[in-house]
Amino acid sequence: MPPLSAACDVPTADIAAPASLPNLAAALRERKTARILAIGSSSTAGVGASSNGKSYPSQLETILEDALKGVDFVVLNRGVPGELAQTAAERLKSEVALAAPDLVLWQLGTNDALARIAPSEFEATVLSTIRWLKDNRTDIVLVGPQYSPRFARDPNYFAIRDSLQDIAAKEKILYVRRYDAMQFIAQAHANLQLMARDNFHLNDLGYQCMAEHVAHAVIVSLFIKAPRPVGN
Repeated sequence: MPPLSAACDVPTADIAAPASLPNLAAALRERKTARILAIGSSSTAGVGASSNGKSYPSQLETILEDALKGVDFVVLNRGVPGELAQTAAERLKSEVALAAPDLVLWQLGTNDALARIAPSEFEATVLSTIRWLKDNRTDIVLVGPQYSPRFARDPNYFAIRDSLQDIAAKEKILYVRRYDAMQFIAQAHANLQLMARDNFHLNDLGYQCMAEHVAHAVIVSLFIKAPRPVGN
């Protein structure tokens, strides 16, 4: 497991609760290569980064290949700024058909919360998409909304975040607790700035920490055995 950098170091519990990634693990065992589709909004597209190479998907590919020697990762960045979960869910199916990924990283929540999408509507969209991916033998990781003081008292923001945690627990899939990790850094390192000048999108350090945390969650989960179906 690669160590987290000093700036991005947070308690493991604030990163994610591990969950098995059977399709990704099988791909690495059988082919020594894996395709990862990163889909989402601004935080996936890399808005606020100084270059495309500083986006979290680009940094993630490098971290994974450095950590797991002898295997090859292809991380495809399919982020669209401002996108809501419903639109992303429709696009995701086309992207999966084209890219045939072993794993989908779906970063979501912030735009739906700001657009005041009802949590029940949001949950229905996410659940149906997760089940479609499972039926198509593709692992799914949910990457939750970011932390920002401007959202700290927004009940709708918390409702969407909590909905994602509940969905992940119900579906037994990996959920990256981006809000918790960013909040820890903000409170522990007041001198560090993870946000760009607009105080909404991430800067290079913010994307670095996001990539490190997603990589940590994925690597830990690769070594968890998938539960056996009930009755076997």
